[in-house]
Amino acid sequence: MATAPALPPQRTRTLILFALAMGGFAIGTSEFAMMGLMPELIRGFGVDAPAVGHMISAYAVGVVVGAPLLAILGARIPRRPLLLALMAFYALGNLASALAPNYSAMLVARFVAGLPHGAYFGVAMLVAASISPAAQRGTAMARVLLGLSIAILVGNPLATWLGQHFSWRWTFGLVTALSVLTVALVARFLAPDPDERPQTPMRELRAFNTPQVWYALLIGAVGFAGMFCVFSYVTETLVQVTGVAESWVPVALAAFGVGAILGNIAGGWLVDRLAFRAVPVTLGWSLLVLLSFPLAAHAPWSILLSLVAVGTMGALAPVLQTRLMDVAGDAQTLAAASNHAAFNAANALGPWLGGMAIAAGFAPTSTGVVGAVTAAAGLAIYLLARRAERRRRDVSPSAC
Repeated sequence: MATAPALPPQRTRTLILFALAMGGFAIGTSEFAMMGLMPELIRGFGVDAPAVGHMISAYAVGVVVGAPLLAILGARIPRRPLLLALMAFYALGNLASALAPNYSAMLVARFVAGLPHGAYFGVAMLVAASISPAAQRGTAMARVLLGLSIAILVGNPLATWLGQHFSWRWTFGLVTALSVLTVALVARFLAPDPDERPQTPMRELRAFNTPQVWYALLIGAVGFAGMFCVFSYVTETLVQVTGVAESWVPVALAAFGVGAILGNIAGGWLVDRLAFRAVPVTLGWSLLVLLSFPLAAHAPWSILLSLVAVGTMGALAPVLQTRLMDVAGDAQTLAAASNHAAFNAANALGPWLGGMAIAAGFAPTSTGVVGAVTAAAGLAIYLLARRAERRRRDVSPSAC
């Protein structure tokens, strides 16, 4: 009888998770900085707000394209060198963003920077789960995602402050340095795994194409879009509806970051106790939060509380990540990476839908209502997934 591979000591696990979370901090700072830097990018490139939205979408499209592609291309590569290569790639993409001479170059640079995002998180999640006891997988993955949440709380306001007082280019220079630091930390603390099972692209692709994998990805791509719908236009909401100065933007981003940290912790706790049933809990909460946003946006104190609540919607990330590990079979790397592609499909869908509502003449607060529709759609997809799962269980005994 084969014995389970020995887990590293607790101190080593903590250092590995810290190194992986540092990569999440770098990625989160880069991904969400665009929202806070919108006024500086408008002035710097001489474009309007929708054009900056296209930069956000270019990054998201890069994630959607790069996550499955790099996961397939890297299927034969052991996780440690793959992580190092992906974060080095991320450093180069952000260096190109910092040095972009014009709007077109910036669009390309943001697309390139997004390519390794999903694959990095996917491999990092698998490493976090593999070094942790089975009952603590959700918590371990939530700790890696904590880097992303702290980036929203600390990195994003810092990036906005740098952009407002120096130049938006400093932000992407900072992300480049953080990415290089992650490479050094992962190389130092994560040892090669002699028990790691080699994979092949075809095995990953065959195992990936199952209904429950696609249901989980659709829940993320649709149900998560509401958070990005609201967050992408938070500057416009603060200035045009709440009636405060742009100097409030870092405070609002910090409020969102507090919520993201709380949501990340709650998501890890929920998935370790409820597994897939944590999805309707998180999406039901999201529905309430988004519907209340238009009302809360009219006063500074209430919009800050509302943004904390919007940030907690990130609890869905570790829930779906664990679900994909449970249903993906031999497609672990591809499914884990594709989860972040799905979330960045939400990052592209949310701003697009919100922009359509604003362009049609509705107030920036309409993003809350639009986002609530996407959360309700995510709940509907969850119900379809549960029904399909029950039907499969009912049919399986008679097929034996």
